[in-house]
Amino acid sequence: MCKFFGHLNTVMRHRRKVIYHCYKAGILCRGLLHDLSKYSPTEFFEGVRYFIGTRSPNEGERAVKGYSDAWMHHKGRNRHHFEYWSDYNPQTKLVEPVKMPIVFVKEMFCDRVAASKVYLGKNYTDSHPYEYFQRGKERRKINQETSDLIESWLIMLRDKGERETFRHIKSVKEY
Repeated sequence: MCKFFGHLNTVMRHRRKVIYHCYKAGILCRGLLHDLSKYSPTEFFEGVRYFIGTRSPNEGERAVKGYSDAWMHHKGRNRHHFEYWSDYNPQTKLVEPVKMPIVFVKEMFCDRVAASKVYLGKNYTDSHPYEYFQRGKERRKINQETSDLIESWLIMLRDKGERETFRHIKSVKEY
């Protein structure tokens, strides 16, 4: 039962932080809808099974099975993940990343900051979300404009803090 409540608590703490960040970014509705799929059986029970509390249970599931059912379910239902935004390109005949609508880039930013705060706890600093983003940059398949935008906001957070960054993000309407 401890893993059940540990995972449930982590999901709920994360959602609360995302809701608050989305409010500050001017997209409260996206915050209220954020990650509701994590309560589905496919995601929730795998999350309980692989719960450790210091990182995503998807990593644990991936280590055991070679893939994560929960992650594949999650990324296909949540438009704030860049992995959702790939489609067939009729010119190249390949599946390629496409530019994300701004509202989902804002939600992605809120999600990344909240996840860093939940998993790092008192060790969190405003540089952590940027550092995490940089570690995966070479392997990430994301539209370049989307990548540049989220990176600029993570740099702003690192260099200028939350107040100024959320004020800026709230003012952004389109690319």
